[in-house]
Amino acid sequence: MGQPLFTVLKKGLYTTFQDLGRYGYQQFGVVTSGAMDSFSSQLANILVGNPRGEAVLEITMLGPTLRVEVDTISIAVCGADLSMTVNGNKAPLWKSFVVKKGDMIRFGKPVTGTRAYLAVAGGFEAEEVLGSKSFYAKAKLGTEIKDGDILYGTNSTFRKNTGLARHLIPRFRKEVTVRAIAGPHEDHFTNDAIEQFFSDYFRAVQGDRMGYRLKGAIPLQHIDKTEIASDAIPLGGIQVPSNGEPIILLADRQTTGGYPRIATVISVDIYKIAQLPPGGMIRFERCSIETAHELYKKRENFLQHLQG
Repeated sequence: MGQPLFTVLKKGLYTTFQDLGRYGYQQFGVVTSGAMDSFSSQLANILVGNPRGEAVLEITMLGPTLRVEVDTISIAVCGADLSMTVNGNKAPLWKSFVVKKGDMIRFGKPVTGTRAYLAVAGGFEAEEVLGSKSFYAKAKLGTEIKDGDILYGTNSTFRKNTGLARHLIPRFRKEVTVRAIAGPHEDHFTNDAIEQFFSDYFRAVQGDRMGYRLKGAIPLQHIDKTEIASDAIPLGGIQVPSNGEPIILLADRQTTGGYPRIATVISVDIYKIAQLPPGGMIRFERCSIETAHELYKKRENFLQHLQG
């Protein structure tokens, strides 16, 4: 066991260990999990000198209260602004900085976004299950964080403070445009429904790590059958059940599903949904597979360049 880093005085609304996910087991019914906003989690790790896939704390809406137990350690918090303070003073986001033994880290009300990611230099010690430290609540995979727990680290390597330039920091909004690739089950929907999907606004009426349920002005109409043979579900797949209300499937999505999918959100725009507050508005924009690939490669090049 490594050295203690933090005591969890209050765990907050929903604070979990997440990395980039549990891949290679969906055919056995094991969900992928991982950070909802993997862009922010990777940036937090880069800023403290970790590999991009190291586990971080994913902090949702109302965050925890942590007491620092190690002499000094470098941390970085990226993603949502959840009013983080250290010893009552406002703490920086998108920048690594040092905290010391006895320091109190607190999170308050959300200002922008809904999920923040706290990385520590050297990474957290947490149970690794099927190649991932990500916690999946329904199956109790991984290490659950509770009030009073001590969080351990594998290394407390000091790193010079570094931050992200202001123009590179993503903005989290309450109304977003999300690019999506149409299909694969377009033939299950009327032409009007497809046109409506790519032109109307939808409100996020309910959401969690499994997915966001959306509501439009009128339900999306199927041509005939509202079910299909069970099919593998990709990240960002948008199912439309019989009520015509789309569901965007996210990190803790089921492995297969029997509702037709009208579109799939491209990878680089998933963060917009992960950071959308309850009641937020989404508009979908058509995107080609080729464009999605180019945008993904551009983001990957950016992360690799930042990592050095």
